[in-house]
Amino acid sequence: MKKPYASIFSFAFIAVIIFWIFFSMTPHFDFSVNVILSEFSTNRALEHVKVISKKPHYVGSENHKVIATYLESELKNLGLEVKTEDAFTMVDGGVLVKSHNIMARIKGTQNSKCLLLLSHYDSAPHSKSKGASDNGAGVAAILEGMRAFIHNNTSHKNDIIILFSDAEEVGLNGAAAFVTKNKWAKEVGLVINFEARGTSGPSYMLMEANNGNSALVKHFQSAKTEFPVANSLMYSIYKMLPNDTDLTIFREQGKIQGFNFAFIDSHYNYHTAQDDLQHLDKNSLAQQGTYLMPLLKYFVDADLKNLNSNDDFVYFNTPVNFISYPFSWTLYLSIAALLVLIGLVFVGLGKRILNIAEVVRGLLLFLLSIVISGVSGFLLWKLIVLVYPQYKDILHGFTYNGHYYIYAFLAITLAVNFWIYDRKLRPKEHYNFGIAPLFIWILINIVLSFYLPGAGFFIIPAWCCIFILAYYIITQKSNFLFQLILTIPVLVIFVPFLIMFPVGLGLKMLFVSTILLSVIFALLSPIFVNFVFKKWISAFFFTVAVGFFIQAHVNSNYEFGKAKPNSLLYVQDSDTGKANWVTYDLNLDVWTNKFFGNAKNNSSEIAVFPLSSKYNSNVSYTASTENKKIASPTVQFLKDSVAQGKRYLKILITPNRKVNRYDIFAPKNVMLNNFRANNAKSLDSKGNIFKRSGSTILRYYVIDNEPLLLEFNTKSNVNLNMELLESSFDLMENAAFKVPKRENWMMPLPFVLTDAVVIKQKIRPSIILKKDTILPVKIYTKKLHKKYIIKKDTI
Repeated sequence: MKKPYASIFSFAFIAVIIFWIFFSMTPHFDFSVNVILSEFSTNRALEHVKVISKKPHYVGSENHKVIATYLESELKNLGLEVKTEDAFTMVDGGVLVKSHNIMARIKGTQNSKCLLLLSHYDSAPHSKSKGASDNGAGVAAILEGMRAFIHNNTSHKNDIIILFSDAEEVGLNGAAAFVTKNKWAKEVGLVINFEARGTSGPSYMLMEANNGNSALVKHFQSAKTEFPVANSLMYSIYKMLPNDTDLTIFREQGKIQGFNFAFIDSHYNYHTAQDDLQHLDKNSLAQQGTYLMPLLKYFVDADLKNLNSNDDFVYFNTPVNFISYPFSWTLYLSIAALLVLIGLVFVGLGKRILNIAEVVRGLLLFLLSIVISGVSGFLLWKLIVLVYPQYKDILHGFTYNGHYYIYAFLAITLAVNFWIYDRKLRPKEHYNFGIAPLFIWILINIVLSFYLPGAGFFIIPAWCCIFILAYYIITQKSNFLFQLILTIPVLVIFVPFLIMFPVGLGLKMLFVSTILLSVIFALLSPIFVNFVFKKWISAFFFTVAVGFFIQAHVNSNYEFGKAKPNSLLYVQDSDTGKANWVTYDLNLDVWTNKFFGNAKNNSSEIAVFPLSSKYNSNVSYTASTENKKIASPTVQFLKDSVAQGKRYLKILITPNRKVNRYDIFAPKNVMLNNFRANNAKSLDSKGNIFKRSGSTILRYYVIDNEPLLLEFNTKSNVNLNMELLESSFDLMENAAFKVPKRENWMMPLPFVLTDAVVIKQKIRPSIILKKDTILPVKIYTKKLHKKYIIKKDTI
C-alpha cells in the first residue's frame, strides 16, 4: 500500500479501535423496550430511584426516615421478612452516629456462607444532595435484581442477605454497626457492594481483598459478567486515595472480602444538589444490573467458605474478555522482555539494520516529547486555573467542561509529538526511534513489579512492540497489517487511562495523561513516524486542540444544571458574644457578596475556626453580624474527680434547639483514655488510648435531638481546653435569619459544613466549685482560674 493511503488507513484504524474500546465499556440498551419480569429492568429500577431521590435524605433528616420506611415496605412487597437494627458506633476520626440498618434474608438449601448484597441508602449531608446516583442507583439495582431473582423462583444453595446500610456518608457507621454488632456478619462469606462517585460513565469493579486476590479474580471471571470494566492498577490507586466504602469496613473489621462496583464520571455532581434523577445516566445504572445478575446467579451456588488466598493476580478487561495472571509473572515477563530486546538490538546492529546514532537520536526525541508534554501539561493547567479562577470553586477538581480540556490536552500532545518526530527517514530508521523508549519502559515495568505490582499488565504493550521490532529485524521488511494488529493491545491497555486519570483524580492530573500519551506515541513510533504529512497532522491536532479550548471557554460559566457551589455559615460565639458570617468560598458571587461585601480574607478569624473539609478547604471570609442569641446547649459535668494522678470525667451535652451535628475539639497534646461517647468506643482505639488526628475529638451526627454523653479520663494536670461547635442544618429555613434563596445557577458547596447555624463555646463545668481544697485540679475556664478539687460527683 502506498504511504499516503497507508497513513490514512492507519489513522482510521486506530480511531475505530479507540471508539470500540470506549463503546464496549458500558451497555447501550434501548430503554423504550419493555423488559420481561424475569429479567433486570433499568426502567423499573429507575422508579425506585425516582422515589429515593425526591428530596435530600441525610442522616438525621425527616426524609431519611421516609426513605427507610419505603425500603422496608419494598422488601416486604418482595415477600421478605425485614429486620432493622439501630446502634451507636464510633469510627475512624471519632465519627459517632446512631445508624438504622435495614436487612432481609433469603434462605438457601445448604448454606456454606452467606452472600451479602450491600448498598447504603443515606445521602450526603450539608449539600442538599438527593442521592440519586450515590446511592439511590445502588439500592434500586439490588431491589430490582432481587425482584427478578425471586420472580424466577431460582433454587440456590447459599443464603442471601440484603443490607441497606445507614450513615455511610458520614463515616461508614452503618457497615461498622453490622460487622461489629450483628450476628449475621459472622456468616457472611462474600459482599457485593454498589456505589457511585459521580452520575455517569462506566461502572468500575474494585476488589477488597484481605491478602491475595487470586480467588476473587478467578470467581469473577467464572461469573462471566457482560461489560466488566476493571484492572488491578485501579485498586492499587484506590487504596492510596482518601476514599473508602462500606466494604472497606467489612474487610478491615470483619475480614470479609468482596467487590465494589462504582461509576465515577460527571464527578462534579458527586455529593451535590445535582445528584438527582435528571443527571443520572441510565446506562450507568444498567451496567450495575449487568454486574448484579450474573454474579448473583453464580455466587448463590459457589463455595463461599474460603475465598482467601495468598497469591495476587494482575487483571484487566478488554473489549472481548477479562484477562488475569499471577503477579509473579510480571517480573519474569519484564526481565525476559529486557533480554529479548537486548538480543534484538545486537542482531540489528550486526545486520546494520539499527544504528547507534539513530537510537540515541530517538532517545533525545523521546525525552524531548516527555518533557514538553509533561511540563506544558502541568503548567498549562496552572495557567488555566489562573485565567478561570472559578474552577477552584469545584472541590472535586473536575470542572463541568473538564472533558473538553482532556481532549484539548491530548490533541496538543499529539500535535507536539508529530511535530517532534517530523523527519524524512528511510524505512529502517523508523525502528531506531522506538528502541530507547521501549528500553526505558521495560525498566519502568521492572520497578513497578516491586512497588506497584497492580500495574503489571503494562508490560504487555512492551511485548507487542518487541514483536513488531523482531519481525522487521528477522525479515528486514515491514508488515503493515501485522503492525496495526499489534497496536490493538497497546491501545486497549493504555488509552482508557488517558481519560480515567483526570476523571478519577482531577484535572490537575492532566499532565500524567499527556506523559502517558507521549509514551504510547514513542512505543508505536515505528508506525507513527512512517506517516506522511506529519506537519499537516500536527497542525490538524493543534487546530482540534484550539477547538476544544474554545468549547471549554464557551462552557466555562455556571448555569442551571451546572451550578456554582457556594457556602454560608452563621457562627455565634457564646463565650465572646460575637457573631459572624463565614464562608469557604474563594470567589464571592452576587449571593455571598450580600453577606461579605468588601470583607477581606481574615486569617485571624480563620485560625480560630477548626473545621476543614475532605479536600482541606479552610474558611476564607468572615464578616461580623448581629448576634441572634440562639440558644446554646446545656453542658453538665456529671462527674469530675481525681484519683491517682488521673482525672475522670463524664460530660452530658444537651441541645436546647433542633440540631444536627456536634464537633468537639481539644489541643493535640491532650491524651484521652477509655473514651466513650453514648457508650460507644472507637473502632480505631489502641487499647485504652483514644486515637485521634489533629485537634478533633468527636463529630456526632444527632438524630432526634438525642444528647451526647462523653466519658473518659486523662492526666490530672492537663489543661483540656475543650471546645464545642453545635450545628443545625437549617440556616436557609430559619425564620431568625431570612436568608435569601440562591440563584437557580447556584448550589450548596459539598464536603464542608454549610447552610448551618453554628454555636461555638468552651466546654466548662456546670457547677460552682469551692475554694481552699486539698488536691489541686486545673480548671480550664477564664473565670475559674484558681485551683480546686471536686470532693464528689456532682450534677
